[in-house]
Amino acid sequence: MKQVSGKEFCAILQEHGWELKRINGSHHIFGKEVEMARISVPIHGNKPLKIGLLKSLMKIAGLDEDDLG
Repeated sequence: MKQVSGKEFCAILQEHGWELKRINGSHHIFGKEVEMARISVPIHGNKPLKIGLLKSLMKIAGLDEDDLG
């Protein structure tokens, strides 16, 4: 699986219809009007997200590996 940073993942989410609701410290919280789901993405510079966290966020967002680019 390709590793992406929190910043890159935020851009991918926005391309797929998720919108930034608020920022709480270093976490960007995204939501969708249609779904009740919320996604919290940690932004720590350009450090890549850990694989387990990335898979979990992708599952909530309904994304697959091809969407990472």
